Amino acid sequence: MLFNSRMEEYRCPTGAVPFGTGIHFRITLPRDLGCSGAVVAVKDDRYGDTLVSGMFWAGEIGNGYEQWECDVNIDRVGLYWYHFGLDTRYGRRYIMKGYGGEGYLAMSDNEPRFQLTCYEKDFTTPSWLPGGIMYQIFPDRFCFSGKKKKGIYPDKKLQTEWDRVPDWRPNEFGMITNSDFFQGDLKGITMKLPYLQSLGVTCIYLNPIFEAYSNHRYDTGNYEKIDPILGTQKDFEELCAKAKKMGIRIINDGVFSHTGSDSIYFNRENRYESNGAYNSKESPYYTWYKFIEWPNIYNSWWGFDTLPEVEELSTSFNEYINGEDGIIRRWIRRGNSGWRLDVADELPDEFIEYIREAVKSEDPEALLLGEVWEDASNKESYGSRRRFLYGRELDSVMNYPFRDAILGFLDCGDGRDMLEIVLNVLENYPRPVIRSLMNLLGTHDTERVITLLAGERQHGRGREWQASTKLSPEQRAYGLSRMRLASGILYTLPGVPCIYYGDEVGVEGYKDPFNRATFPWGREDQGLLEWYRELGQMRHECTCLADGDLIDYGSTGRTMGYIRRDDKEMLLCVFNADHHEITFRVPEEFIGGKTYMHTQLDGDILTIPMNECAFVSAKVPEKPAVPEEPEEILPESAAVPAGAEIDPEPEVSDILATD
Repeated sequence: MLFNSRMEEYRCPTGAVPFGTGIHFRITLPRDLGCSGAVVAVKDDRYGDTLVSGMFWAGEIGNGYEQWECDVNIDRVGLYWYHFGLDTRYGRRYIMKGYGGEGYLAMSDNEPRFQLTCYEKDFTTPSWLPGGIMYQIFPDRFCFSGKKKKGIYPDKKLQTEWDRVPDWRPNEFGMITNSDFFQGDLKGITMKLPYLQSLGVTCIYLNPIFEAYSNHRYDTGNYEKIDPILGTQKDFEELCAKAKKMGIRIINDGVFSHTGSDSIYFNRENRYESNGAYNSKESPYYTWYKFIEWPNIYNSWWGFDTLPEVEELSTSFNEYINGEDGIIRRWIRRGNSGWRLDVADELPDEFIEYIREAVKSEDPEALLLGEVWEDASNKESYGSRRRFLYGRELDSVMNYPFRDAILGFLDCGDGRDMLEIVLNVLENYPRPVIRSLMNLLGTHDTERVITLLAGERQHGRGREWQASTKLSPEQRAYGLSRMRLASGILYTLPGVPCIYYGDEVGVEGYKDPFNRATFPWGREDQGLLEWYRELGQMRHECTCLADGDLIDYGSTGRTMGYIRRDDKEMLLCVFNADHHEITFRVPEEFIGGKTYMHTQLDGDILTIPMNECAFVSAKVPEKPAVPEEPEEILPESAAVPAGAEIDPEPEVSDILATD
């Protein structure tokens, strides 16, 4: 192995590093390569300049190999890319990034490089989230308390049958209005707190709760008011207070890239008495929007004219959201424990920095989570590299890459490839971010997981087909077994698992609105529900799931295995996605260990039926005391500068030159 960015033998420390951390690099080369000089080149992604550090020859290690080493200190927070340049008897060669973090010998440096993320050294994330469990609630569809409300718009349709399919047909104008309401409310959520506590939930993420015309409420009508169908500000404060007493925090959905056209701020539909930006250029909200031709032509979110885009860096809007008495601080004072930022990659970095300042000034332990679907450490949007994870913006993100890895593995993927996605994220993200990752299988933006795992593929078929298509008994039985496997992975990866309401009881559904059906109270799949409760208990007992390392162990083909480990304990996790039973030999430390989730361990052999998983915990063995030895002094010939006594040429800059 020439180099491996994930092994401390070659790069110490590995992963993202705090600003000011010294990094030691080591490469191993075959002697017959005839290397006479080596460098590591570290390029600043933002500014484009490259730090080139010469490596010194550290001696032979036997079997025809030698090592070169150097230390590098990064002097700016940001994203960096590095590779190694070699001067050999065959000409210029380079070590570039390959599969599994391994370096490979290349003729050109115009190939994938290794990533290095450098973040603020004082970057911390909330201490209450790691080791916990999140639960996402689409408020209209979770639980209706039965309490009648006042002040509801008369053109909203209130459903009276809780179990019916959400409206999916367009109106007479061919529009989908999302204006049917099942009347799920805040008091209903408060009523179900004991149920959530039984799952081990420690954080509830609420989809938007502010006044809006639609049932999804991403078309905000008024950030200052709870939607009347959901209840009142008092109901929200009561929910937050009672939840916190039970060890559960509440975070709100912050939709700040756009408002509704039917809002107090824009008021295109003239529902509000005051002037919105659509009504008058003298409106206090006029500068919030970008009009091409006032009032009818304006920038809108993805072309939907019901969602006019906001100019986030408008002084007036920024003050309204992030000021001393702004929306961010106001709802933290009323009891919430943080915010999830909708479409974070469509918000300017500067605006997110303002949000973070408001959040942390009000409560340093409040959470700021962003919706990002890709690797957030190197995400590009609107022509620039985003700075989400350096410690000045988000605490963490929704972890869609892990979702892709889990579903890909279950859909005929290879366990090694799944782990490669996971380990790549762990290598790129700062440790404070990793321990707070929102790991998920389903959300309001995706099809229901059990439908994805066992149902017929949609293949572009329309809403009528989606509304009428359900899992057969055979498909559902298969889907339930796959759900246990998927959730077992979700609950044991680094980060915090998040349940999309109803997934834990087997709710089905294709795309919106079918993935937003009501919770089936009284008709839950009790077997799957009990499985989730047992997973929650395992997370509570195993401290290594809060902030432990992940080590690949036995991932191959349709089997995936890894060990989570902290200073005190280890948890071996093995998943069998194949269509037959497998046996798996455990490391010696796990023989006689504690088993979870009906794991079958006999001596050192795990027996894992198809579509099932196994978990075994053990204490970390104590290291025997080792007497100190005098530091070894290398002979002078074993530590010489690059090129010295080997070949006075080339210079460091020459090594990086292109052939």
